[in-house]
This record gives sequence, structure tokens and C-alpha cells, in this order.
Amino acid sequence: MDEAAYTRQRLRMVEEQIEAREIRDDRVLEALRKVPRHQFISPEQRYAAYTDGPLPIGLHQTISQPYIVALMTELLHLQGNEVVLEVGTGSGYQAAILSCLARQVHTIERHAELAERAERVLREVGITNVQVHVRDGTLGLPEFAPFQGIMATAAAPKAPQPLLDQLADGGRLVLPVGSFGGQVLEFWQRDGDALTHRAVLPVAFVPMIGVHGWDEM
Repeated sequence: MDEAAYTRQRLRMVEEQIEAREIRDDRVLEALRKVPRHQFISPEQRYAAYTDGPLPIGLHQTISQPYIVALMTELLHLQGNEVVLEVGTGSGYQAAILSCLARQVHTIERHAELAERAERVLREVGITNVQVHVRDGTLGLPEFAPFQGIMATAAAPKAPQPLLDQLADGGRLVLPVGSFGGQVLEFWQRDGDALTHRAVLPVAFVPMIGVHGWDEM
């Protein structure tokens, strides 16, 4: 398939899967129209790059459904000058979307193989404001905190305290919380020393492994 065909599929994805489900942030929609999702997927699976669902990327990890990417991104309410943390780099696609909306993105991946692949693809598509780190994502990145936005793309039994601690005043955290069988997407916000949160919708993510997550399986 040529690039023009992928572009047509991408635009249709945004119209039919994202806008139709009431994602309204123009900057988020434009990022989804711009970032070539198929580049973050193996050549064997690119035919399905713009379908309405997650896809495997190896090492028991997935690239999330486009709508979930859009929803989680919109919940951060990014304006363009933020420093953002992502926990769970995976393919690098979510980091690429965030890179269009924030000043700097730090993304953590515990699998070195996935981190190296994501870093390579991000570079190939011309993204320069994403820094990939290989470590335990449940600990966050205290040396780069505070963050105006934090997103976790793997499910923890509860919101990891280090991530909450690394939220800037007014900062937002979006992450799935729950058991292996299913989770709820949670939205957290810091207001001074106070933290508020609410449930958004049921989701299904791979487990977040680490000190403040699940044990290695």
C-alpha cells in the first residue's frame, strides 16, 4: 500500500472512529491525522493499522485502539508548553501523538528491545522532542519532575504514588487501574496538595510491571 492510501485510511479513521465518538479537541484530532500509525506497526500488520482495535507489537505488548489513544490524550488537556511523562512506550505511537501537543515528552519502557525500536521509528518519522528511558515506569522520572501531564498505558492495581507525587500543580494523570481481568480508566488532577480523581470508563490494558505495579509474570 502506498503512502497516499495510508493517508486516506488515517483520515477515515479520525472521522469514523474518533470524531464520531465525540472527541472534540482540534489539536488532538490534527495529531491523529498527522502521525503515521502504520509506521509504528510491523510490516506484516500494516494492513490493519487504522482499524478500530489494538494490535500486538511483540513481548506480550500492544498498540492501543486509536479511540483510546485519542480519549486519554484529550483528557490531559495539553496546550503546547507542557513537559509530559508517558509510562509504557510500547510502539512509540502514543508518545508520537503527545509530541505534537506538548513541548517535551519523556517516555519509559521496561523492555529495551521495544524502547530501541520505538526510538528508531520516532526518529524516522522526524520527531525530536521525545526522550525514551529504559527503567521501571512505576517509579516515574523524579529527575525530570514535575510533569504537567502523566499518562500510563499499562494497568496498575492502584495509581502509583511516585506518579502522583510527580504531578505539577494543576497537572493531570490518566491511567488504567484494576485487576488483570479488566480495569477502569482513571483521571487524576492535582490542586496544590489536594488530589481529586474520577473514573472515566471500563478498559482493558496489559499489566504495569514494577515496584508500584504488578510483579513480573
